[in-house]
Amino acid sequence: MTIGLTQEHRDLRDAVRTFANRHITEDTLRAAADADKETLPAHWSGLAGQGLLGLHLPEEAGGAGYGLVELAVVTEEMGRAMAPGPFLPTTLASAVLHAAGHRTYLATLAAGTTVGAVGLAPGTLALNRAADGTATVTGTCELVVGGHLADVFVLPAADGDRITWLVLPRAAVDTTDVRSHDLTRRSSRVSARSVRVPAADVLDLAPQAPPDLAATLFAAEASGIADRCVTTAAEYARVREQFGHRIGRFQGVKHRCARMLAQAEQARACAWDAARAGDPGGAADPREASLAAAVAGAVGVQAAFVTAKDCIQVLGGIGFTWEHDAHLALRRAQTLRVALGPTAAWHRRVARLTLDGTRRKLGVELPPEAETVREAIRAELRGAAALDGKQRLTHLADHGYTAPQLPAPWGKGADPVTQLVIAEELQAANLTPVDMIIGGWVVPTLIAHGDHAQQERFLAPTLRGDTVWCQLFSEPGAGSDLAGLGTRAEKVDGGWRITGQKVWTSMAHDAHWGILLARTDTTVPKHKGISYFLLDMTSPGLDIRPLRQITGESEFNEVFLDEVFVPDELLVGSPGDGWKLARTTLANERVALSHDSVGSGAGTLLEIAASSDGLDDEQLTTLGGHLCDAQSGALLALRTTLRTVSGQQPGAEASIAKLLGVEHQQRVWETCVDWQGAAALTGEGERHDATWMFLNSRCLSIAGGTTEVQLNIIGERLLGLPRDPEPTEKG
Repeated sequence: MTIGLTQEHRDLRDAVRTFANRHITEDTLRAAADADKETLPAHWSGLAGQGLLGLHLPEEAGGAGYGLVELAVVTEEMGRAMAPGPFLPTTLASAVLHAAGHRTYLATLAAGTTVGAVGLAPGTLALNRAADGTATVTGTCELVVGGHLADVFVLPAADGDRITWLVLPRAAVDTTDVRSHDLTRRSSRVSARSVRVPAADVLDLAPQAPPDLAATLFAAEASGIADRCVTTAAEYARVREQFGHRIGRFQGVKHRCARMLAQAEQARACAWDAARAGDPGGAADPREASLAAAVAGAVGVQAAFVTAKDCIQVLGGIGFTWEHDAHLALRRAQTLRVALGPTAAWHRRVARLTLDGTRRKLGVELPPEAETVREAIRAELRGAAALDGKQRLTHLADHGYTAPQLPAPWGKGADPVTQLVIAEELQAANLTPVDMIIGGWVVPTLIAHGDHAQQERFLAPTLRGDTVWCQLFSEPGAGSDLAGLGTRAEKVDGGWRITGQKVWTSMAHDAHWGILLARTDTTVPKHKGISYFLLDMTSPGLDIRPLRQITGESEFNEVFLDEVFVPDELLVGSPGDGWKLARTTLANERVALSHDSVGSGAGTLLEIAASSDGLDDEQLTTLGGHLCDAQSGALLALRTTLRTVSGQQPGAEASIAKLLGVEHQQRVWETCVDWQGAAALTGEGERHDATWMFLNSRCLSIAGGTTEVQLNIIGERLLGLPRDPEPTEKG
C-alpha cells in the first residue's frame, strides 16, 4: 500500500523502498540510536542524488517539479524505514520557504548541501520591529526537530498579536543539542539574542501555513511508521506460539492487529488528501486545504503513536527490550505528536473551520471518455424527468438506471466511469431510482445463477420496486454462522417441504418474497448441504412474528416455517449450491461516491452547535474528533472509488471503512444525546431524532456481520493471521 494511487506513485514507492532496504538496515538504525552525536547518515548523498530532497520544488529552484503528493509518497517510505537523519526537517523547511516565495536556500536544500529544520512553537521568541523598519528577534524556541544538523532554521516568533515566520542561519542563533526522545533524529533548543532579521527573511506567509505543511508531512511519515508497526506486529503474531497456538489466532491479539491496520489506513488516507489539497489547484479555497491538513494533523500522527504502543503490546516482553526496534518507532511517533502540538488542538481547529462553513469537497476527476456518454445519459433522463411517481420509477428501471452496473437488459452494463457519470446526472436531474434494499442482493444472484424463468419472473418487478424482498438467512442458534443453520428442506413431489425458524428478518411482514437458505442434505459437512430458495411470503405454513426493537418499533421479525411447500422452480441453482449463492457478491458492484464528508450524525451535531450559545473546548475537541472520523471515512471511500475507476484491485479501504463507519455513527449519536441533555430524555421525540438514532445505532455493529466478525475478516484476510479455531477443535 502507498499514499499515492497512480502507477507513477507506486513506481516511486517501489524505487524508494528498494533504496531504503539497501541503505537503511537494522544496523543503520542501531548505530544512529547508539551514537553519542548525530551525524548526517551515509545515505544522505544518495537521497540528494536521486532528487528526493527537492522532489516538490520547481526545476528552476533545483527541484524535480513535482508536488506535495509525490513528497508524501517518499516521506511515507522514509517513515516506514524509520530513516535516521534530517529528511523530513529539510524537506519541510524547503516546502515552507517555497510556499513563501523565499528562494535563497532552495537549491542547496534540494542538493542536500544545506540541512533545514522548522520549529513549530515560538516559545519565547518574539519579533521586535523598530521605527526605522528594522526587526530583531529575541527568545528561545524550545523544540526544533532535526536541529542537531540544521544549517538554516525556519522559526515562528510572536509579532504583536500574531505569529510571524522567520528564516535564520545557524550562525545567527545559539543552539543547544538536547538529549532527544527520538534517538535517530535529534532535536535542539534554538535561541536568539537581539538577532537582526533582514526584511527578506521575514516570510510573507499566513501564520497557519507552516503548521499545515508540517501536519501534512508529519502525517505522511506517521503513515509509514504505522504501517511498519502493523507489519511488525502481524508478522510476529503469525509465528509466535503460546498455549499451543500461534498468538494471532487469539481474538484479543487478532482484533488489536486489525484495529492497528484500521488506524494506519486512516492515517494514510488523511495524509494523501492533505498533500493533494496542499498542491496548487488541489483545493478551491485555501481554508479547504487548511481543513484537510488539520484532519491529517489530528488523525495521522495519533495513529502512529497508538499503533506503536500496540505493536509493543503484541510483541510482549521482546517489544520492551532495548534491542528491539519497536521503541524507536514509539519514540519517533511521540516526538512527531509533541512537536506538532496536542491532538486535541487539531481537533478543535477542524471543528472551528467546519463551524465557520469550510468543507472539504470530495470528487473524482473523470477521464475524457466520460463526456462521450454524458450527453446520451442526459437525454435519456429527460424522459424520466417528464414523468411522475410510479411511471418515473418504471422508466428509470426499464432503462437500466436502478442498477446501472448490471448487464443489459437489467442494467446498463456500466463501467465504473459511466456509473459515476450516471450518478452525477441523476443528482443534477433530481431523480432517484428505486432502492431495492435486499433486492439489490437478489437481482445479481438471479442474473448469475437463476434460470430464464426465474429471471423473467422476478428481475423486472424487483428493479421497478413492484416486488419487495426480505432475507431469511439468520437463525436463533446460528446467527451469522450460515454454515450452522438448522432449517431443513425435505424433497417431495414437485418441490420441497421446509421446516425451521429464521430470525432478525428485516421487513418480513411487508415483503412479497424472501431469499431462504435451508439444509437439503444432512450427510455432508456443514455448508455443502445448503440450498437457496425463493419463498413466497404468503405461503401456507409461514408464521411471521414481529420483534419489537429497543426503539419500540418492529422492523425485525421471527419467521417460523412449518412444512412450507416451495416448488422446484423456486430452487435457485442446484441442491447444495446455497453456500456459493449466498456468498455471491456483485462482480460489477455499484460504484458510489458521496460528496458529503460530514454525514448525517455529525451534521446533527453541527446543527446543535449552531443553535447553542457556543461550544466549550471540550465540546470543540469532541466535535472535531467526530468530524475527523467522518472525513477519513469519506476519504477511504473515495480511494476505493478511485482504485475502481482506474481498474485496480480493491485495497484495504473498503473493509476498514465499514468497521470505522459503524463505530463513528454510534459515537456521534451518543454525543448528540449528551449535548441535548434532558431534552433528549423527555417529551415525545420524532422518529429519527437524536434519541431514536442513538438507540437504533446499536444494531449497526451487529447487523450484516458483527464488529467482531469484521475484525476477524480484517485480521485473517488482510493481515494473514491464523483463522479462529473451528467449533469442533479442542484447545
